[in-house]
Amino acid sequence: MRSLGLFAASLAANLASAALEINLPISARSDVIESDFTAVYYDAARPVLVGNDGGASTGGFHTFDLDGETNLTETNHQFPGRTKLVTTLYDVGGKDLIVTIAQPDSYFRLYDASTAEQVGEPLARTLGDWSAVCAWKSQSSGEQYLYLFGKSQAIHFLVRGHNGSYEFVEIQTFGTEVEASTCAVSLSAKSVYFAKKDDATVYTFAAAETTMAPQISVMGKADDDVTGLGAYIGADSDYLFVAQSDIIAVYDTSFKLLGSIAITGDDDIEVKGLNFYQTPTQKYPAGAITYAIEDGDGKGFAASSLETAFNELALKLNTAYDPRWKSVKASGTVCSKCNLSGFCQKSNGTRCGIDCSCFAGFEGTRCADFTCRNDCSAHGKCIGANLCECDVGWGGLYCAFKVVKAVVETDAFGGDGDDPAIWISPIDKSESRIITTIKSEEGSGLAVFDLDGKLQQTFSAGEPDNVDVIYGFQAGNRSVDLAYAACRTDNTLCLFEITSNGTLQAIAGGSQPTKDDYEVYGSCVYRSRKSGKQYLFVNAKSAEYLQYELTWADGALQTSLVRSFTGGSGGQVEGCVADEPNGWIFIGEEPHALWRYGAEPDDDSNNGFIIGEVGDGKMYADNEGVTLIEGPSADKGFILVSQQGVSAYNVYRRAAPHEYVETFTIYENKAKGIDAVTNTDGLAAVGAGLGSAFPNGLVAVHDDANQLPDGGTSEKASFKLVDLKDILDDELLKEVDTDWDPRVS
Repeated sequence: MRSLGLFAASLAANLASAALEINLPISARSDVIESDFTAVYYDAARPVLVGNDGGASTGGFHTFDLDGETNLTETNHQFPGRTKLVTTLYDVGGKDLIVTIAQPDSYFRLYDASTAEQVGEPLARTLGDWSAVCAWKSQSSGEQYLYLFGKSQAIHFLVRGHNGSYEFVEIQTFGTEVEASTCAVSLSAKSVYFAKKDDATVYTFAAAETTMAPQISVMGKADDDVTGLGAYIGADSDYLFVAQSDIIAVYDTSFKLLGSIAITGDDDIEVKGLNFYQTPTQKYPAGAITYAIEDGDGKGFAASSLETAFNELALKLNTAYDPRWKSVKASGTVCSKCNLSGFCQKSNGTRCGIDCSCFAGFEGTRCADFTCRNDCSAHGKCIGANLCECDVGWGGLYCAFKVVKAVVETDAFGGDGDDPAIWISPIDKSESRIITTIKSEEGSGLAVFDLDGKLQQTFSAGEPDNVDVIYGFQAGNRSVDLAYAACRTDNTLCLFEITSNGTLQAIAGGSQPTKDDYEVYGSCVYRSRKSGKQYLFVNAKSAEYLQYELTWADGALQTSLVRSFTGGSGGQVEGCVADEPNGWIFIGEEPHALWRYGAEPDDDSNNGFIIGEVGDGKMYADNEGVTLIEGPSADKGFILVSQQGVSAYNVYRRAAPHEYVETFTIYENKAKGIDAVTNTDGLAAVGAGLGSAFPNGLVAVHDDANQLPDGGTSEKASFKLVDLKDILDDELLKEVDTDWDPRVS
């Protein structure tokens, strides 16, 4: 990205020490809610705060009476599913609207802002892991737009009334290089601002009615990592509020620091998801700032009065702001001469004096024709602008994903699940087990299920993330199987013995330390065919991998650090899996790529091999879980990687150069009452036949939203089991070893 110029950022830094900091107490807050973003609805009779709900069973949004007492009074709660993003739109098709996009199904939903009742059916399914949304009402045309941010990209939508309903029309999709976690729009500067999680940089681009990709630049850097952005609309010029934990810095639109606000009223406060209600209310005569809050009492929503803050920082209030306002001279940029499917631009070179700049999926001189990306992947029919009607057995993005269905669902258990492992019984393969992790405080630990999905055992552990199985480890004079996970509560390497009947039990030395100030995340295991030594890999979100040798001494497990390296290009990592016959480790760098490295301690860690890369037309972020299906030889078999943002899984050949095979997604199995799988974290697979239930092998996946048959979402996690023959066709199954025995090298 190019810089706007270093002068503004330098000036802001020089003035930072002189800027005034004031305290701003919490005026009102909600009960505990899984909060991320706030919106407001301007209603003279009843000012409303709108907040998302990211809870599994409570997911959706809440509305609150902003003029309520110390405790915000909830006025409505809608349950479309786990939701992170919410915003408000004004005077669209004659209505004011609340907009959400639910994570389980990626559909936009519209609600009448005055009643919070849903308007029509869900619209414009937009597959992806979306992280920020901003509304922009053009002051020149009066058109209402949305900017939806996700994995290093953003989509610009026009939202309008259409045939008695509403439609989201994609203007364009453009790259942002980083994943925005917050955004805001300034009307006076005609600019969109955004920032990423765990970074102090604020980026900007022009808010414009155009199909040209915007030029993104660096606006400046805050003093600390940005947790939220908000634009206060001024009478002459706007203010940009930049939240950084418990401090909110205030800048003008040139990024000059004007002062800072410390939110007070509790310990360890962090705020994000900023918004403003600028017009006077009974409780807030100068308006209010709203925010999502996390403190000693948990997460929720809160509001504070703007009066003291603006007075003490000498800022200019604009209580006359009206989000419905548009210029009396407003002229439409979307016109019938361009089929209402493009921007109309004056031209002297055409018969009617108009050139058309077509929206995404429209083409022709008057944008009257439509097309679909990738021609619906040759598995569907194009029935509208980038709208595919998929053939039976195909779905997902432009019909590019093979559709399969789970045949078993595990019992629901615990809170936030993450990763499964498959343990193959040495006695009877039909008695094999699925071992899963629960990384949330509720139910934290491991759960063991049989192949019918029935819960057999739970075992407490300190928020384990990924789990893997070690077969035949020599513990003194015993050969034992082990389950291994990185435990986030105390940043340790956790190991458990697996008995011959698939039950977990403690083992001496089962908790091993990592290095100082290291925060564990993902993990996997590797046994060297060269030396016979057993290794444990663990990673941090920073992409630092640690490799430990696991041994047995003095009657207990012992570990020693043998290697550390940066995986991938330095982006966040988690999932990994080892290929022992080939001496490789496959690493998922969530926002970027699937990598291959040597797994031996003395292998070169400086250069990895990219197997698949986000943006190559096959891979989508985030790359989460990675697993390996063994073949009858080291050059046969398959690598599977979950792509969380599009609820799908890529299959690659195990043999270098790791040719892409296919992508599949898991839909609802109505006959068995099993819901579709969305936003998978971890997965595990084996090609070995596991008795009559899975004679061709098994794939087990995490499901982020455990949707119930009668509607709603369970607060407890479940995992889904898929027959491998439903994923790989007969020819591909020939490359799988159905007799694979993990205890035979």
